[in-house]
Amino acid sequence: QKYGYFHCKDCKTRWESAYVWCISGSDKVYFKQLCRRCQKAFNPYRVEAIQCPTCSRTRCSCPQKKRHIDLKRPHRQELCGRCKDKKLSCDNTYSFKYIV
Repeated sequence: QKYGYFHCKDCKTRWESAYVWCISGSDKVYFKQLCRRCQKAFNPYRVEAIQCPTCSRTRCSCPQKKRHIDLKRPHRQELCGRCKDKKLSCDNTYSFKYIV
């Protein structure tokens, strides 16, 4: 699981997601995500490991995070290529909220 940056070229929407699933040891993405405006599927244009940019650890207690992540915000299953029409949700598996 990695953190991805997305950009819809049609409607110019940008978004980030901690639910980017890659082949182990690579940045090759398994599942695309849908743009919330035009519903077109995209791979992220950039992915990075999910870790604290300050201390470079996956589990940290740094008081300041460089990236704002709202842990109360629900995962948009209807836009996720892994969750959409599947019985298993990203929320029910290993996810970013358990790493921060």
